[in-house]
Amino acid sequence: MIRSVEKPLTVVEPHDFPVTNHPEFCLLGRSNVGKSSFINALLNRKNVAYTSQNPGKTQTLNFYLVNDALYLVDVPGYGYARRSKEKRKAFGRMIERYLAARDELRHVFLLIDSRHDPTKDDLLMVEFLQYLNVPFTIVATKADKLSNNQQNAHMEKLKKQLMLDEYTSIVMFSAVTRQNRDLILDNLMRFARNEA
Repeated sequence: MIRSVEKPLTVVEPHDFPVTNHPEFCLLGRSNVGKSSFINALLNRKNVAYTSQNPGKTQTLNFYLVNDALYLVDVPGYGYARRSKEKRKAFGRMIERYLAARDELRHVFLLIDSRHDPTKDDLLMVEFLQYLNVPFTIVATKADKLSNNQQNAHMEKLKKQLMLDEYTSIVMFSAVTRQNRDLILDNLMRFARNEA
């Protein structure tokens, strides 16, 4: 159950990361995949994360302290073509530094739009997480746009396209209907307690 959510701590450099032993859960995905809507639905808050019609709003690492016990870490979306090449590289370095060196990182939720095939950037991110040996879950967003049959077919397709092993889960999710919100929240709390 979500009892409290603090205003996010916005960070760019590693020396500004919070100094705690709280487990952290990183939210990754391309721009406009629905990360802000995912955060708001998961935390059962309307505007803790600001949604925008314009992709690329998040430009820092945002640490949301939940229940005074764990952090959700929202990072800039990748693959936004209108950003300058230099800005995309800077965001890439920021995300890479966090993923590769943060001891408190417990699990990653990689958001992919369920209406489309994974992008090249999605595939690269999966490879990078596998290379770092960081456990992750694929969250297929905007599932309300698909029928149950389409959802099942899409999950099977994603497993093949992303070449996922048996330990990596795919969860269909909708911020509109709250589909699998409780499942994801239960898993997050279980990971926070360091349970398999």
